[in-house]
Amino acid sequence: MTSGKSRLARLFAIVVLMVSGLVATAGPAGAATDRVLNYQFQWQENYYFCGPAATRIALTARGKYFTQSYIAGRLGTTTAGTSSAADTTRVLNNLGATGFYETKWIPGQSATQAEINRLQWDVVYDIDRNYPIVANVVGSAMDTDGDWHTYSGGHYLVIVGYSNNGWTVKVADSADANGFGWYWMDTTRMAHWIAARGYSA
Repeated sequence: MTSGKSRLARLFAIVVLMVSGLVATAGPAGAATDRVLNYQFQWQENYYFCGPAATRIALTARGKYFTQSYIAGRLGTTTAGTSSAADTTRVLNNLGATGFYETKWIPGQSATQAEINRLQWDVVYDIDRNYPIVANVVGSAMDTDGDWHTYSGGHYLVIVGYSNNGWTVKVADSADANGFGWYWMDTTRMAHWIAARGYSA
């Protein structure tokens, strides 16, 4: 009987140690569901400087401060604007002294579910590592307050935060017609707004 009790006690101790080990090595139970980065906002200095303004906002979150004119020169911005997200990716990496950013394309007229899911993943991954996302959008989209934002010729803006596990994003917009310079938007709407263009993440 004593031997049986001893084996049972040892078995119980082993189970407790195994469970303790699993708890100790598990990831954090309370991972953040929302986060907003610190950044320095500026309105774009003229009608075609949305690319330089957005790139500048993103760089300030990394502690890098440049003038919009300087960034415009690096982007190759003209009165026709900034060519594509490939340019913002290049300059974010160059002026940010990093190789973090890649260009992600949404080539269709609307985003697929896979592209929506990828954007949500990029938002959480990048923001958690203190990297804002610069997005090239075109057309109209409605924010969470029901306000519409329309850029028929295209526009660059910055995703500087998220809530709802990345399914809602905070946008810094250097040409916000409502005069606030920021708003929140559903990530699915954001992905469709980026469609036919791309983003740096």
